Amino acid sequence: MAGKVFFSVSMSLDGFIAPESVPVEDELFAPDKQDDPDVQRWMAQWTELQQWVFPLRFFRENLKLGEGGEEGRDNDVARETFERTGASVMGRRMFDLGEQSWPEEAPFHTPVFVVTHTKRDPWERPGGTTFHFVDDGIEHVLDQAREAAGDRDVRIAGGGATILEYLNAGLVDEFSITLSPVLFGAGTRLFDGVDASRVALEQVRSEPSSRVTHLTYAVHLR
Repeated sequence: MAGKVFFSVSMSLDGFIAPESVPVEDELFAPDKQDDPDVQRWMAQWTELQQWVFPLRFFRENLKLGEGGEEGRDNDVARETFERTGASVMGRRMFDLGEQSWPEEAPFHTPVFVVTHTKRDPWERPGGTTFHFVDDGIEHVLDQAREAAGDRDVRIAGGGATILEYLNAGLVDEFSITLSPVLFGAGTRLFDGVDASRVALEQVRSEPSSRVTHLTYAVHLR
């Protein structure tokens, strides 16, 4: 039986899942851009948003950073999200940024299907991650991801525009937000452009930790 389609993101208290774009965003992780003040600001804000995950045992294990790390509910949530995922879907923009920043052993360890308009041969990485580039629409991408995932779930990994496209198309079953106690003021809003006339939500779970609050919602069509 096919699993669920879901997304899971960290979000600031004022509703942003990424800082405001910078002029050199396509080269965000290029070595010669690291001294750019806009890049430094972007990285500092992104790090603050994601800071709950860096101390976790699972984070260290998955990126092979060595032993140790914190356990507890935050760690469980990170591990559960990884373990339920049999395949991921992402937009080309997220892939392009990740291609520059992910380690050689990309952190997915499952097939990843990239929504794109440009054909490219599959890109296989050590550790079980293979990126597949699909150029014939989000539904066909999802069909391939479902087949690869088997009875596990498909995660819409991002970015925000890709998540919104799947949500508005009625293709998302569930999502989780890790609400982080930071304010951005500007950036990429998770629900900017959502078709509220078609999307109804049911709260499934709310779990506070010492750093963040984990919120989970089921998605229904109105």
